[in-house]
Amino acid sequence: MSANIRRLELEGDNQQLARLCGPLDENLRQISQALGVSIGRRGNQFEISGEQAEQAAVLLSRFHAQAQSRDLSIDEVQLGIVEARAIAQTQKTSSQSAADYQLRTRRSDLKPRTPRQADYINNILKHDITFGTGPAGTGKTWLAVACAIDGLERDNVQRLILTRPAVEAGERLGFLPGDLAQKVDPYLRPLYDALYDLMGFDKVQRLFEKQTIEIAPLAYMRGRTLNNAFVILDEAQNTTPEQMKMFLTRIGFGSKAVITGDPTQVDLPRGQTSGLAHATRVLADVQGIAMTAFTSRDVVRHPLVARIVDAYDKDATQNS
Repeated sequence: MSANIRRLELEGDNQQLARLCGPLDENLRQISQALGVSIGRRGNQFEISGEQAEQAAVLLSRFHAQAQSRDLSIDEVQLGIVEARAIAQTQKTSSQSAADYQLRTRRSDLKPRTPRQADYINNILKHDITFGTGPAGTGKTWLAVACAIDGLERDNVQRLILTRPAVEAGERLGFLPGDLAQKVDPYLRPLYDALYDLMGFDKVQRLFEKQTIEIAPLAYMRGRTLNNAFVILDEAQNTTPEQMKMFLTRIGFGSKAVITGDPTQVDLPRGQTSGLAHATRVLADVQGIAMTAFTSRDVVRHPLVARIVDAYDKDATQNS
């Protein structure tokens, strides 16, 4: 038998097989496209061909077990694919395994999906300032918020502050009515989404009322000293070097700061230097600061997102 062909027989009734394959074999198609393999099926007999045939067989067996008593959601399939690809593509052992992390949030399934995500969480827990850079969908902000909530739950920090620069992504939003909170809400909505997902709406609202959680545009950080706080600067690629320096010098005693951003999605005026790119260069060798650079391999959204990121990176390299 060729090393690139794997034959697999899965026991179970037709209903379980149907749940495994998904409507119109959608789950099989997701695995096939993500791993670059061909999957043929006759009844409960599968023939998989391609360089990652063995990896696909492992995934099929895992999904088949999960499908014994319930349907598989497309999210479960795609996350399983992401995890399997990360394991196959990364030979080194992470500083801690995913099982070692027990972050206290309402999401019982919270864990790093890739070794680099595990390194990122480890960096946040061990360093006062951590940079997380890379493409969309790699969990930079979501995991940072999870670590912050864990700190609140363990009483390691007294408050959570989330901020981002109010820079529009290529279009003009025009006049926004309302008070300050209503004006900046469109810019800060992703941070609210992460909070609600990880804590629940009611608890988040109570912590807002107690001012334990604060969300504000970056401009309102000037002049403050943030002690005993967990501070997250999101979309940091849209800061200027001056804004980044201002933010970093706000950090007080007992505080942690996480700075996240995608250096390829800068919405600053043409010719303006990104504060994120400048800071990661200037602070690369500063003791006590950790840097985690994500790649398309760490994307935990639809598998096509990783390919889109790779395509844009390739085009940027060819035209630079």
